[in-house]
Amino acid sequence: MDEDVRKAAARNNAEWCDVVCGSHGVAGWFDADAWSTPRRSPTWYPDAVTLRPGVDADALLARIDAGPGASVKDSFSDLDLSGYGFKVLFDAQWIHRRPTDPQAGRLLSRVTTARGLAAWAAAHGGGDLFRPAVLADPRVRVLARYDDRGEVVGGAVVSGDGVLGVSNLFAGTGGPDEIWRGVLATLPGLPLVGYESGPDLTPALEAGFTAVAPLRVWLHSPPQPR
Repeated sequence: MDEDVRKAAARNNAEWCDVVCGSHGVAGWFDADAWSTPRRSPTWYPDAVTLRPGVDADALLARIDAGPGASVKDSFSDLDLSGYGFKVLFDAQWIHRRPTDPQAGRLLSRVTTARGLAAWAAAHGGGDLFRPAVLADPRVRVLARYDDRGEVVGGAVVSGDGVLGVSNLFAGTGGPDEIWRGVLATLPGLPLVGYESGPDLTPALEAGFTAVAPLRVWLHSPPQPR
């Protein structure tokens, strides 16, 4: 079961990466092994996401611009890219929450306009990374928490059809717990996946998610001067 969830989470995440890259005019493609793009992806987004264990590293890297700055999301944490100039950027955990009864929490508002997305992106810190084209995709929900002045103070992206992926969750003074509760209240009774690492993992687990399996992100770093 965990392997099925992991594959579903990897696929969901790859589809979100494809949406973001497409909004920047960077086309990606899928096959049974991976999602990838031959052009460099936008900041913070990988150039490839593996979709099954046991993907051949040479074949995967041949699909992307594998020079300095390239990144690979190793969804099954089973690649060794150290011999290709890559280093581990971070390790994380895929997370999953089964459908449950509605949770108590203040609902989040859906962002539907370019102006609203710009305010959300500024609060998130992503700036120009999030472009209006993502709002046109019916699989994407950009959710926001507003304060009494109408300022964005937190939010998340929920994307996919069937299983839904939670990503880009951020919070201001209220903390991430409040935003996680808001996501669960806004989308009750639906299966949710995502990934978190370090201190960001704890609020997700406290919100009822389960850590399913590890993933790893590799980054091709330029040579360091001697």
